[in-house]
Amino acid sequence: MIDLYFWPTPNGRKISIMLEECALEYRMIPVDINRGDQFKPEFLAISPNNRMPAIVDHDGEHGPVAVFESGAILLYLAEKAGRFLPSDPAGRKECMEWLFWQVGNLGPMAGQLSHFVNYAPAQGNDYARTRYANEYNRCLGVLDRRLAGRAFILGDYSIADMACWPWVLSHGVFGQPLDPFPDLRRWHETMKARPAVRAGVDLGKALRRTEAPDAAARAILFNQTAESIGAQAAVHSRK
Repeated sequence: MIDLYFWPTPNGRKISIMLEECALEYRMIPVDINRGDQFKPEFLAISPNNRMPAIVDHDGEHGPVAVFESGAILLYLAEKAGRFLPSDPAGRKECMEWLFWQVGNLGPMAGQLSHFVNYAPAQGNDYARTRYANEYNRCLGVLDRRLAGRAFILGDYSIADMACWPWVLSHGVFGQPLDPFPDLRRWHETMKARPAVRAGVDLGKALRRTEAPDAAARAILFNQTAESIGAQAAVHSRK
């Protein structure tokens, strides 16, 4: 059994999709990131960067295994299941390139754009919003060129697709149409049609809140420092 510490966000959906694709037995444990669950000491013991997703595999070779960071989790699950990760050195190298491209480029650029679209004050942030919108657009172009003549990022379906796709799924929220990227749009529709992908996206739909965090929550969530995270963890430990 695998415990999936989860909230329905693009990073969380990478892992729910992978678990569904591999048909691995798991249970979902909600981590309400709008209410600060990620700062609770019991979660920090699993995910020291206070970010979800994280997993605990209770069927590890030498006992329970905790894994944090979505890219690391995808690799761990691919090796555990023996699926969606090329076994030959050249294919594995390509998979690592595109997995690390996602966690270092597409994800962070889209995540910062999401912050300025959804949470930052409307006034005074034009430069930042334009900067991250342009970077998101650039990343979509990189992916579109890669997908020319390929059904999936590596040719065959892999964890690289599962890593990238949830951040493309949110393109409408970011005001970025896919029309300029025909190969990306084709791939996006192919991914959407996979039953395991749909199941992974549907996980936790009832958990998602429509209201934005209040002022107190924003002060915790968006002004983090080493000191504030430690203080927040201490508050939770006394509850």
